[in-house]
Amino acid sequence: QVQLVESGGGLVQAGGSLRLSCAASGRTFSTYTMGWFRQAPGKEREFVAAISWSGISTNYANSVKGRFTISRDNAKNTVYLQMNSLKPEDTAVYYCNAKGSMDYWGKGTLVTVSS
Repeated sequence: QVQLVESGGGLVQAGGSLRLSCAASGRTFSTYTMGWFRQAPGKEREFVAAISWSGISTNYANSVKGRFTISRDNAKNTVYLQMNSLKPEDTAVYYCNAKGSMDYWGKGTLVTVSS
């Protein structure tokens, strides 16, 4: 069982930056591929970024490529999402995901980008 708790969301102006964190419980954190997803009002949840268990391999949605960076610290059981050059269309609830033999989700953190 893995429990995920996101933090770091908030209100920021367009062009600004935020760093999201996702703290995971459980001793098997380092074996999971970790990801960030987001859901804007009235829209379906969409993939944002993912990172392999080792941190060597990353993948990004085209909409955030070059602006967002995913990273992880297995010693701290934490995955991060550095978000730069934020746009109003990045406004959403951001969810942390752990993918292993099962999928685990956090409850999300709200990011609001004002124009």
